[in-house]
Amino acid sequence: MKKTLWSRLVICYVFAGVLIFLLLNTYGMNYLENRLKNDKKALLLNEAKLISSEYMSSFYDENLTLNTLKSQLRSIDKFLDIRVWIVSPDHVILADSSTMGNAQGINIDNLDPIFFENTISEDTFFEGVLSEHMLCVYEPVSYNMKVRGYIVLLTSLSGIQNETVYYVDVINICFLIFLPLLFIIFLYIYYVTAIPLKNLSKAAKEYSSRNYNYALTLKGLSEYRDLGSAISYMSGELDKLDDYQKKFVANISHDFRSPLTSIKGYAEAILDGTIPHEMQDKYLNIILFETERLNKLTSSLLVLNSFENHGAFLDITTFDINYIIKKTAESFEGACREKKITLNLVFSSKKTHVDADIGKTQQVLYNLIDNAIKFSHTNSKIKVSTEEKSDKVFVSVKDYGIGIPKDSIKKIWDRFYKTDSSRGKDKKGTGLGLSITKEIIQAHNENINVISTEGVGTEFIFSLKKSAE
Repeated sequence: MKKTLWSRLVICYVFAGVLIFLLLNTYGMNYLENRLKNDKKALLLNEAKLISSEYMSSFYDENLTLNTLKSQLRSIDKFLDIRVWIVSPDHVILADSSTMGNAQGINIDNLDPIFFENTISEDTFFEGVLSEHMLCVYEPVSYNMKVRGYIVLLTSLSGIQNETVYYVDVINICFLIFLPLLFIIFLYIYYVTAIPLKNLSKAAKEYSSRNYNYALTLKGLSEYRDLGSAISYMSGELDKLDDYQKKFVANISHDFRSPLTSIKGYAEAILDGTIPHEMQDKYLNIILFETERLNKLTSSLLVLNSFENHGAFLDITTFDINYIIKKTAESFEGACREKKITLNLVFSSKKTHVDADIGKTQQVLYNLIDNAIKFSHTNSKIKVSTEEKSDKVFVSVKDYGIGIPKDSIKKIWDRFYKTDSSRGKDKKGTGLGLSITKEIIQAHNENINVISTEGVGTEFIFSLKKSAE
């Protein structure tokens, strides 16, 4: 049998029904019978005290004859189904309320010598005197500070058992009426649990087959609605991831294919003699340049992958950020001279110490200054500045170049994204520099922002923790 929620519910339903029925007709019946016995014992004891107080004083004062007493006892027997014996001090039955099998004149000691040792007997049977087993209690009767006799009350055990069976039967009938209601409850449980699970399962199958447009709607319990919302959100993220993977493969294929094509073409041309010997140095330098592009791209991918899988391992030290900016700027002297760009360094203090990873901070500065030079006009300026505010140091790299289109500002942090859609003008860029920059700053638990106006320029501002020293 397939293990389904419905089959489990049916098993639970049958098990619950059988278990309740068995408990009711075993433990429940025994408990009820004992409870009825205890109630009957209390009734017999109270009735014995009542007979003693109402009739026995008058009987011993001879204001009540034996026949009149018997008549009163028969009334009690008839209405309460209790057999009453009036017993003398020497245990001889003086009066018996029963008209059948009358025990008057019988000495109880002859029937059971230890009868009066226990006030209550749960199973009394005198053959020839009692027709069935009885529940029996006795009450001593005192008159003038002297025990003048006993009141013995007997009631049928079968009557108690019949009463027990009657009550259990009533409960069984109620239980049988309740069973269909219990089944409806199980149906409701199945409806509010299994149906949403089926819908969730179907949605999961659709999303696993990349049908991310499948609409999942759930009603009922808030837990299932929350789970459905989480799965729908997951499908949206998977859709984005799938789209990212497609773009990633396309971008990486393009960025690898272009230099590989150049390397392969020039290498073949050198081998087959198409390129003359005196021109080979030029094209070997092109091959080296394209190889460096591939190396740079591979290194950048490895850096991003390490951030994504393990987080950035930071070696936090205290250093002067102004000094690091100066050293990084010096590496761009040749590029600035080639484009006639002036690099202005403006510091709010002579020394500004921060707590950060010096190597990765230098990489951030390199990427931002490199970007600024790349997108600046000839004969323009680039400003790199630092400013201290509270416990933060803000570093700004500002150019006055072509700027970033408004619809591209949010995308510049994406991997492989380039504002130049043709991807042909910028041969050096990999589209990974700003992604790496943002990962490094976020690893420091800091922020980086960009302000740009197309045709006016761009400013990148990032923060670092100011050193307490």
